[in-house]
Amino acid sequence: MAEVMASAATGVMGSVIGKLTAMLGEKYQLARDAEDGIRFLKEELSTMDAVLQNLAEKDDDQIDPLAKDWRSKVRELSYDIEDCIDRFRLNHSHGGSKANFVRKAVRKVKILLQDRGLAEEIQKLKSLVIEQSERAKRYDIHAASPQPVLLDLRAPALFAEARDLVGIDGPRKEIIELLTCEEMQHKVVSIYGTAGQGKTTLAMEVYRKITEAFDCRAFVSISQTPDIKKLLRDILSEISNNQFDDQTERWEMEQLIRNMRDYLIDKRYLILIDDIWSVEAWEHIESALPRNDNGSIVITTTRSKTIAKSCCAGIGAHMYEAQPLGDDDSQRLFFKRLFCSREDCPQDLREVSSDILKKCGGLPLAIISIAGLLANKRQTVEVWVNTLKSISAAGDKDSHIDKMKRILLLSYFDLPRHLKSCLLYLSVFPEDYLIDCRELILLWVAEALIPGQDRESMEQLGRSYLNDLINRSLVQPAKVGADGSTVKTCRVHDVILEFIVSKAVEDNFVTIWNRNGFSQNYTCNKIRRLSIQEDISGPAEEMVKTIKHAHIRSINIFGCNNSGLVKHASKFLSNQVLRVLNIRGPRVAIDGECYLGQVKRISQMKYFGIINISFSRGCALPEDLEKLQHLETLDISNTYISKLPASIIQLQRLVRLNVGPLVQLPDGIGNLQALEELSTITLSFQSVKFIQGLSDLTNLKVLKIFWMDATEVRDVEGHEKEKACISSLTKLFTRLRQFSVEGWPDATLSFMSLCVGTPPPLQRLVLGGNLSAVPHQISSLLNLTRLRIDLWGEVSKEGINILASLPILVSLTVFLLPGKEGESSSLPILGIFHPRHAIKSQGFQRLAKFTVRCWCEAALEFEPGAMPKLQRLKLVLLARCQFKYGDGGLVLGLQNLAGLKYVGLLIDCEAATSDEVDSLEDDIRGAAGVHHNRPIVQVERMKIFHGLRVQP
Repeated sequence: MAEVMASAATGVMGSVIGKLTAMLGEKYQLARDAEDGIRFLKEELSTMDAVLQNLAEKDDDQIDPLAKDWRSKVRELSYDIEDCIDRFRLNHSHGGSKANFVRKAVRKVKILLQDRGLAEEIQKLKSLVIEQSERAKRYDIHAASPQPVLLDLRAPALFAEARDLVGIDGPRKEIIELLTCEEMQHKVVSIYGTAGQGKTTLAMEVYRKITEAFDCRAFVSISQTPDIKKLLRDILSEISNNQFDDQTERWEMEQLIRNMRDYLIDKRYLILIDDIWSVEAWEHIESALPRNDNGSIVITTTRSKTIAKSCCAGIGAHMYEAQPLGDDDSQRLFFKRLFCSREDCPQDLREVSSDILKKCGGLPLAIISIAGLLANKRQTVEVWVNTLKSISAAGDKDSHIDKMKRILLLSYFDLPRHLKSCLLYLSVFPEDYLIDCRELILLWVAEALIPGQDRESMEQLGRSYLNDLINRSLVQPAKVGADGSTVKTCRVHDVILEFIVSKAVEDNFVTIWNRNGFSQNYTCNKIRRLSIQEDISGPAEEMVKTIKHAHIRSINIFGCNNSGLVKHASKFLSNQVLRVLNIRGPRVAIDGECYLGQVKRISQMKYFGIINISFSRGCALPEDLEKLQHLETLDISNTYISKLPASIIQLQRLVRLNVGPLVQLPDGIGNLQALEELSTITLSFQSVKFIQGLSDLTNLKVLKIFWMDATEVRDVEGHEKEKACISSLTKLFTRLRQFSVEGWPDATLSFMSLCVGTPPPLQRLVLGGNLSAVPHQISSLLNLTRLRIDLWGEVSKEGINILASLPILVSLTVFLLPGKEGESSSLPILGIFHPRHAIKSQGFQRLAKFTVRCWCEAALEFEPGAMPKLQRLKLVLLARCQFKYGDGGLVLGLQNLAGLKYVGLLIDCEAATSDEVDSLEDDIRGAAGVHHNRPIVQVERMKIFHGLRVQP
């Protein structure tokens, strides 16, 4: 039976009705009284579901308190009934293959006929349902046919309004003047103002504008319940380029402060502390920042004027009150979202638009939110006037933040039911958390928040839901793919998150534990979804008891000091209704072993992820893993689990298997016929039989492997392993959509050359590590949209032409590494682009993102008409080569990139003079400054050792 979506409004009523229907089928031959009770429940709950869906279409302020109370009780009852059904199915089934289940089910028929426990429990539930039905009649709560809501499939707005906030030039210039008026004095500026006023955006603009002049820099955000030790560790990690990461976990507060001061004492540093909530938090941070009179700068943002004063106590300190947008800038921001410009707005809507903007009070977040709401409504005066009236209901004397909340309330109630549940689910993530969009969609599917029968179509629908939320300005995209239509990571503005959390807690949709303890709905003793968002400072055993006895369907754990919970995982993995276990930690080591215990009682599990958790003495997955017959995602990457149990090959629904590169997998991988994604596999660790079995994965679409040095492969089992690798990869290459190989990709040439005829469906390819030339076989990959390739030494003109010939390539990343004998000479352009054969107008017609990371001497030239659609150019260049290529330095023709919007330059200062470094930066900034698009330029300087990969 297909899963039915869960909902914050209706609980799991749809799922319960479906399961009751299945139990009435021929598969379950039930005792008569049990069958009668199930039929009654099905019919009665169907009516209740209609009422719940009707109530879901109304605003909360349109529902009387009695109806709200009835809705809450019925919603909770749906969970209890589903738990009962799942327990029944679990207690009368045995995990394993489908064939085993059928044979054992036949033998259990007589037991099912005499199952009195089920009948008794159904009678109890029946009494509760009758009670709620009678209440509905007494309170006259009627069902009505809800209006169908069509899914908005428009391409998502990319929230450029938030990043390119209008009205920012003046304030940014003013703050920079405050910071640069005294050249070498230690300076602090605190930006304060109302939530949603754009303080963070303004601070980031200042930060980016002045960042290149400092020895080290850091940007951190503070939550309302800050972990000061973690905050200081984050700052130290950023300013030191992660060189203290392995040590700081063991340091106490005093040691952190002392080491940070020692590191910064002789450096010119730039630090941005975003969203400070208390004077105490600032005092801890300030104690770690030495006033060294090297021209260091600290920027803070806060909602509180009192906190701003505390930050600015001292010489060289300035308070800056963020101002609301003026009328012109407010209109520009508003109309940019709806009509591209004010001139495009229909004349009859201009007056009501002006009134709506007055209610927004110049708050950028309010303007963007209301514009996102109106973008999904009919553009008529009547509709817009009604929206204005709803905002005005907050009262003219209410504060800006009250009106902001009112706008968010309108946006929330304007959502279809399915989007409300998906939006509320975002409350499981901590404040300022960068959310991986693909992971979010998989969690939605595992939680049954996405309707449908086919898993792939459900994931596609989940992407549309996310696009819709972004389009409504309720979710902000943080990273957008090169094609401009796919959001990779996203976040929720803290003001919007506060609203989402309040609604999720009110509806008992999510229960949250942070440094303040449990959220208010914990008192109901029915935790459905638990999010542990802060490190647990108290005894882990107490939390384990809470989890063990609760009716929890999903557990999300974040933070770096939750090792106690992870060590006790087997104790709370006895929850019969658990669907999701998602533990995320920043590569934290846990002392002792972690056994996940028996899994029979969590057989409903769909998503199982333990990521970035290190165990000093290992962690073992259960041997009876085959009982997780509903499991679709198993992600144990970065856990140092070294071996998977043989029973994993019986997981018939497993779609994604993500492991660490040191993991050995059992033979028989070909049994996992549902598997679509497998990463990251080190082939030299696997048996010949396992490698041969890879070719049997007929549905595999994503594969990431480490192919170690050829001698290592051959030394293990002679040539058999190498032959098996080439044979399996040759077959898989005709089916894969994404393929990544690190370590020895020259070996890929042998199987790529066998792929002839119809172009393979491959869309993304990573060839990392040891290529001496651009493989000519790449030219046959006509469906390739993204390519990363690592190259040693020189690359011929033919290699450039091969890359340029790929017809739909939108993203290209090239690593240029020194030749195996070292850099051949200091003659011009020994890298990929010869000065006489630069990037021409032919080829690269759809390329939108181009990244070149040079660890050897190389220079670029773009001829007129080159890369006509390129928007983002990211470069890592050796400054010591700046004067080896004549006038123009290392990059020529930047002005010829017609679509350019962004240039990121990371300057490798190793063995370079200050003149070479300054000249390289000046050339790039100068070329961008005269470009007709005036692209954003971000420059960083650092010394980089070859082989260390650094994100520009």
